[in-house]
Amino acid sequence: MKLDAALLAGDPREGGPAAKRLEELGFDGGFTFEGRHDPFLPVLAAAATTQRLELYTAVAIALARSPMTLAYTAWDLNLASEGRFLLGLGTQIRPHVERRYSMPWSKPAARMREMVLALRAIWNRWQHGEKLEFRGEFYTHTLSTPVFEPGPSPHGAPRILCAGVGPRMTDVAGEVADGFLVHPFHTPAFLREHGLRWLAEGLARAGRSRGQIEVGCQVIVAIGRSDEELARARNGARAQIAFYASTPAYRPVLEHLGCGSLQEELRSLSLEGRWLEMAGRIGDDLVDAIAVCGPPEEVAARLAARYAGLVDRLALVAPASPKALEDAGLVAAIRQALARRGREAGPAP
Repeated sequence: MKLDAALLAGDPREGGPAAKRLEELGFDGGFTFEGRHDPFLPVLAAAATTQRLELYTAVAIALARSPMTLAYTAWDLNLASEGRFLLGLGTQIRPHVERRYSMPWSKPAARMREMVLALRAIWNRWQHGEKLEFRGEFYTHTLSTPVFEPGPSPHGAPRILCAGVGPRMTDVAGEVADGFLVHPFHTPAFLREHGLRWLAEGLARAGRSRGQIEVGCQVIVAIGRSDEELARARNGARAQIAFYASTPAYRPVLEHLGCGSLQEELRSLSLEGRWLEMAGRIGDDLVDAIAVCGPPEEVAARLAARYAGLVDRLALVAPASPKALEDAGLVAAIRQALARRGREAGPAP
């Protein structure tokens, strides 16, 4: 199983040293996300300071961009990283797409599916010289001339990862993507009983098997070696969970836990800007159902118990204490715990 951590960079130039540190710590991948800063610029800096670390967006907002602009950016980052870039895409929600990005919103799952197909059509033109004749419901790309084409890449086209929570988007990932990104607001039971089933439906429709897609799972972790550190980390996880739980699209996870009505309460508080009160509505049981909490060694054992054999890569998110992921023994402890789980499980039947 691959282990990833957030590539934290306020200034894009910080992406270089941050990625180098993750590589030195033994992580397999570093990811950026579209929050306060552009998700792509730190990746360029990171590509110059690392040799093996996979670099990806988790996620860039697909519906804020056109397939052609995404195609150029991802192509160039894959060149700069010598084939180590993965394009992770998500849709965001309607208010952000329409009111923050001033872009059209309709049929988000269908748009995402078409976005992936359009990207592949563009890259096939650049890599293999195929005629660009993509005509979809939302995107049309029929013009491509050599003066505007980067030409074939020695590393080929980037892999595409699609994020999802509900059935439609997860199904789309299974049908057309190279990888599926599991949202950090989940439980292993929800993923096992619903997410992977929806993914399998998309895979089946495309005639693909589970082994043909990489499942990456973001996990909220609260790590502390002292009671004070752990309490601070748990409160950071609590606030992050409250933020996610206020979003209607994520209500199925709460319903699976038997607390669906909490979403409406949190949503009302968020509209009034009562963020501190929102965190107070998240009890310890809910924190422990979604996040993995404890000293590094206990977190390692719990991650292995939850995710060994379930996903292909774990991406750790520490909302209040990102520096905790730099604990010198954390990566080794997780790998050892995963190895123990593998030995206990024995050979596959």
